[in-house]
Amino acid sequence: MESTHPTPPEANPPANEPAAPIFSGKVQFSGKGGEFFGIWIVNILLSVLTLGIYSAWAKVRTMRYFYGHTRIDGHSFDYLATPMQILKGRILAVIVFLIYTFGSSFFPFIGLLFAVAFIFLMPWIINQGLRFNMRMTRHRNVRFAFKGDYGEAFVNFILLPIASIFTLYLLMPYVLKRIDSYIHSNISYGDTPLTVNLKGETYYLTALICFVVSSITMVIFMAVLGLFGLDLMNVENQQAAQDPAKMGIMFGGLMIAYVFMIAIVTAVWAAAIRNHIFDNSQFEDVASFKSELKPIPFALLLLTNMLAIVFSLGLAYPWTKVRTSRMLAEVTTVNIYPSALNLVDTAQQEQSSFAEEAANVFDIDLSLT
Repeated sequence: MESTHPTPPEANPPANEPAAPIFSGKVQFSGKGGEFFGIWIVNILLSVLTLGIYSAWAKVRTMRYFYGHTRIDGHSFDYLATPMQILKGRILAVIVFLIYTFGSSFFPFIGLLFAVAFIFLMPWIINQGLRFNMRMTRHRNVRFAFKGDYGEAFVNFILLPIASIFTLYLLMPYVLKRIDSYIHSNISYGDTPLTVNLKGETYYLTALICFVVSSITMVIFMAVLGLFGLDLMNVENQQAAQDPAKMGIMFGGLMIAYVFMIAIVTAVWAAAIRNHIFDNSQFEDVASFKSELKPIPFALLLLTNMLAIVFSLGLAYPWTKVRTSRMLAEVTTVNIYPSALNLVDTAQQEQSSFAEEAANVFDIDLSLT
C-alpha cells in the first residue's frame, strides 16, 4: 500500500497553517473475482429458489464483501444493514408497485393519479434511500449521514430536468452539476459535513467533448456503412442486395459502433466528472481526496467488461465488478488529518429501508462512486 505516516504534527501548529496528514495513500481493494463469483452464484440460486426472498440476504452479503475489501489506511468499511431491514423495505416497495400495476390495468385514472403522486414522492424516495445508505456505512467506527431536504431534491430531480427539455437539453449539464452538488454537499462523516465546490463549466466542457467524440465515432462508422451500402446498390440482382449475410454484417457493424461509442462517452464523462468531484470535495480538517481516473484505460475496461459478460452469458459479471472496483480504488488517493481521530458519531435513529428499495423497484438508480 502506497502510504506515508509522517511525524505527528506539533501540538500547536502555526496559525493558518494546515496540519500535516497522518495518512496519505491509495484506497486499497483486495476483492477477487473467484471469491465474489462463489458469493454471487449462491445468491442467484437461493434468490431463485426462494422466489426472491433471499435477495435481501444476497444484497447484504454483496455489500459487506465489497465494503470489507475496501480499505483506507488499513481500515475497511462496514455495511451495517441487516437482511431483515432490507427485506421489510423490499416487501413494502413491491406491494406499492403491485398496487400501481393492477390498479392502472383496471382503472387507468388510478394509474394516472399514481404517476402524478410518484412525481411528488420521488424526491422523498431519493432522500430516504441516500439517508439509509449513508447511515448504514461506517469507517473507523464512525458512520456517514445524509441530510438533504425535500424542497431541494424536488427542484434538482424534478423541476430542473423538466426545464431542460424546453432548452433542448442545453441546461442538462447544469442540472447534472446541481444534482451532484446536492448529493455530495449533504453527506457528512460523523459530525463533519462534506464541503463541495463544483463548477458548471467543467460539466459543459465535458458534455461538449462527449458530443464531439460520439459524433466523430458515428460519422466514421456511418461512412464505412455508406460505402458498404453503395456496393449493395450496384448489385444488379436485387436478391443479392438483400443477402442476409451482408445485412447481418451491416447490423453487426452498427452494433459494434454503438457499443464502442457508448463505452468511450461513458468513460470520458465518468473520468472527468469523478475526478472533478473528488478533487473539489473534502471533509474539512478530516480528509481530502484526489482522483486520477483516465478515460482511455477506463473505456478499455468498460469495453472488455461488456464483451466478457456477453460471451460468457453473464457468468463473467463478478469478475467485471471486481476489476472495476479495483481500478477505481487504484486511482483514488485519500489524505487523512489529525482531526479524524476526534470525530463524533452522530448516527441518527434507525429508519426503514423502504425508500431505498422503492427506488430500486421503480428503477431510480443513483451512484455515489
